[in-house]
Amino acid sequence: MNRWPTLPSAARRGLHLIRRYAGAAVRRAYVSWRRSLQARVVTSTLLVSGLVVAVLGMFLMQQITTALLEAKERAALLQLDEGVGVAQGRLATAGTDNPDSTKSTLNGIVTALAHRSGPSGLYEVIIIDRDDPGSVGFSSNWVRLKSVPAVLMRQVEASNASKPYRTYGTLTYDDGSSKPGLIVGKKVSRYQLYYLFPLTQERQSLGVVQQTILGVGAALVLLLAAIASIVTRQVVIPVRMAAQAAERLAAGRLEERMRVRGEDDLARLATSFNDMAANLQEKIVQLQELSQVQRQFVSDVSHELRTPITTVRMAAEVLYEARADFDPMAARSAELLQSQIERFEGLLADLLEISRYDAGAATLDIEPMDVRELVLRAVGYTEDLAERKGSKIIQQLPGEATMAEVDRRRVERILRNLLVNAIEHGEGKDIVVSVAADRDAVAIAVRDHGCGLRPGEANMVFDRFWRADPARARTTGGTGLGLSISMEDAQLHGGWLQAWGEPGQGSQFRLSLPRVAGAELRGSPLPLVPPEIELQRAPYAELPLEADA
Repeated sequence: MNRWPTLPSAARRGLHLIRRYAGAAVRRAYVSWRRSLQARVVTSTLLVSGLVVAVLGMFLMQQITTALLEAKERAALLQLDEGVGVAQGRLATAGTDNPDSTKSTLNGIVTALAHRSGPSGLYEVIIIDRDDPGSVGFSSNWVRLKSVPAVLMRQVEASNASKPYRTYGTLTYDDGSSKPGLIVGKKVSRYQLYYLFPLTQERQSLGVVQQTILGVGAALVLLLAAIASIVTRQVVIPVRMAAQAAERLAAGRLEERMRVRGEDDLARLATSFNDMAANLQEKIVQLQELSQVQRQFVSDVSHELRTPITTVRMAAEVLYEARADFDPMAARSAELLQSQIERFEGLLADLLEISRYDAGAATLDIEPMDVRELVLRAVGYTEDLAERKGSKIIQQLPGEATMAEVDRRRVERILRNLLVNAIEHGEGKDIVVSVAADRDAVAIAVRDHGCGLRPGEANMVFDRFWRADPARARTTGGTGLGLSISMEDAQLHGGWLQAWGEPGQGSQFRLSLPRVAGAELRGSPLPLVPPEIELQRAPYAELPLEADA
């Protein structure tokens, strides 16, 4: 069986795994770097110190190279001047009429000067006849005449006999080898004398210097990073301890304190933190005790008032039933007494419900219900009030059953509170109740077209005893706790109760509940902002203008 065709796909899978693991490693490193002050300080120290060491190393290397080459040039020029003196002396005593004698003299000059370089061969010597440089030239140690650049030869030829010239080039030999070198030349009578200094030793010296600088620089950068890590650790560890203590304090562990060491700034920070924690613990304990006393007082008063209010209600009902036998003033008083007792009983019921929530004693009586039925019951409860206010309740209900596991009493109370609130602030305009559901949630929206809400009031409406307009006269006898209790009921179901409103555009309250009790609510089937408002906010589409015919 041929397995070669499977190799590309296997290679792609391998590359994919490598990229995935490399990406995960990079992300983990980035997260660690972003969350660690010590890592950021050490990284910054590495980068800055590395840049500084690199710049200093380059500058130092350049200075050493320049100094080394300048010393080499000065020594080369001294050697050239000495060789020119020797060559001039020999040429002065030798005859120039016999070509063989001339060649022998030139060869002797090259050999004598090359011997002066010693056994290590510090330099090579070349002498060229300036009248015929292509045919007459002698060199030492088989160095080729083409090692001398043509530009340098022209410069030497055009100069006077007192001025030397120098350049850098490559020394080539008959065996094919080559070396970098310094070439200096000067005119001697009708000839050109060149000294060629190999730079192999200087290059080796510069390589050693470069390696030393790199090693010392790397060690210095690592040493600076280690020092930064140690110094930063002395600061970061107390800060981390303070952050952990603050997190535990925020989690409710009011007894949390920091350990104080020494008398430096961090010790003063720990002392201040401990003082703050102690004061905060004392204040929270006082507030908890006061809140407990308040809740207990509200609960006790509410329970204690139920007995006398029941008695007063019984007496008020007797007077209310017999009001036809009273004079008009007494009959009106009996009616007012009956209405105010009903209002007082509603206030007591709300206070008792709030005390249950504060004490954490509220529970749900879950049963499957058709949400449409709950809406119809709440609408029937508030229809008389809507008629008195001149409002009409419009229902937009789905055609099929909308089942959800809810507490019938609490959801009805939420809907009644929302409808009463809409009627109270609807200014006699229509009120729309919408119901929608999806696979996971059911939503009910109550929309009015009244005065609306100012910016920031959408969250404040659920605060206890909050009123949008304190000067506004209430006609429905509310307690100011209805929306607060509704919010508690919605949260007890694991749902949302949200408000939207704009001045002059009315408001909308949306109740979203999970269809299955205990399920997590991830979204709502109804929008919080009414669709007509969204359409008003959307930009108008630009339509092309048709040209006149």
